[in-house]
Amino acid sequence: MKKIFLIIVLIFSFQNNLLAENFTKFNQWLLKNGYSQYVSSEQKPICKEEPKYSQAWYYNECDKFSGSNNLNIKIDNKALSATNIAYHSNPNRDSLIYYLWKYSYRDRSQHLKEFKPTNSSYDFKFNLIEDKFVKKQMKTKGILSYLYYQDGEVLIDELSPKERLGEFLNNETKFYSMSMGKSVTSYLVGHAICEGYIDGVDARVNDWPIIKDSLYHDQKLINFLNMNTGDQKYIDEFEDGTSKLGPYEDRDIATTMRFHFNNQNTKKSKERYNYNGFVTQLILNYMKFKIGEDYDKFYSRVFNDKIKIKNSIRYGYTSLKEHFGNGHPNIMATRFDYLRIAKAIMDDYQNDTCVGKYLKEIYERRIPKKLTEKRNEPAFNRTKSYGGQFHMDFPGLKDKIIFGMGGYGGNMILIDVENSRILVVNSLHYNNTKYKYNHKKLLHDPFKKGK
Repeated sequence: MKKIFLIIVLIFSFQNNLLAENFTKFNQWLLKNGYSQYVSSEQKPICKEEPKYSQAWYYNECDKFSGSNNLNIKIDNKALSATNIAYHSNPNRDSLIYYLWKYSYRDRSQHLKEFKPTNSSYDFKFNLIEDKFVKKQMKTKGILSYLYYQDGEVLIDELSPKERLGEFLNNETKFYSMSMGKSVTSYLVGHAICEGYIDGVDARVNDWPIIKDSLYHDQKLINFLNMNTGDQKYIDEFEDGTSKLGPYEDRDIATTMRFHFNNQNTKKSKERYNYNGFVTQLILNYMKFKIGEDYDKFYSRVFNDKIKIKNSIRYGYTSLKEHFGNGHPNIMATRFDYLRIAKAIMDDYQNDTCVGKYLKEIYERRIPKKLTEKRNEPAFNRTKSYGGQFHMDFPGLKDKIIFGMGGYGGNMILIDVENSRILVVNSLHYNNTKYKYNHKKLLHDPFKKGK
């Protein structure tokens, strides 16, 4: 009993220390970027007394930032929202400012690989129209950016109002998402197939030692892409909001396989749609395994030669132990680079390139979701089908071929590949109460008839 109590105390202490460290970095960021109205940077009294750069001055950490902020930030530790915004919470503006820093500006250089632009970017044409309802929603919801593209032009380009969160945003702000990274991973897989690294969506994953003796061994790649590998006995992210595998997103695949799959007689269950991040982690790392040492160059080719990014993109967890499977399908990109990704997908589909044929194949081989449980995500994300890491067959748009990329917090990218319409919504928070935005008017209507 004493050991359990000690563990709880240590965990609580670690969380508090981490939160304090984050607040220090957040305060430094505010001061460094000109938001001094939110910061008090008064020195410690002893730092005024001791000679600058003296031993005592350093001992008392006078070389480090010791200020505080005057924001009314509320953290719900019960929901562990020191890491994420709890789904059911209704945070005030001050709390949103902190989480915006945490998602978009906190240093992630040790966790996400940066791919910089190496050639000229694709430049969009603009023919802007005013949408008063979009503006109204952005004044009260968690939406940070709203972009609507149609027939070769950007028609709607809105950032959160300055008095909401707009003073912290610009076209170089990178927005973080885990789930939208799943679809980007699939798009990369299409290129890996077309460049000959992978035989095709029906290739059997039986040459990768890291998953040997597990239920994933010798399954077809299409099962991974459609999230119907029969792993629901071991992972269910919507049963209680967590995975039965534990924090796999903080581990390499070798560790997760060793603890939960290998030598435990794991068996594949009946194939059915089971949305989870671990399968995408497997896809990403299998692709890296097949590409080998050239994967950095491969990623750069896709991001630069095909997508033509303007700003750097951060994608995939990296470490010194790549052979253990440390790649995680997380992404950070600017609002317009997300639009560039979506346009590249649409162009491939329309021009029937090799990657376009891959996109058409995953659409044809999509599977029904058959969802019955209530999920903490935008209702518009609960589509009827899923294909190749994309949401498909959107309610009310059954006559449209739309590739959907949905993410936590209300993030959404919709691509009408036949009618040349794209919507990119970057959102910080979403729930079913105060922060629920109007799906029909914001997401549905633009694809019903266009603008």
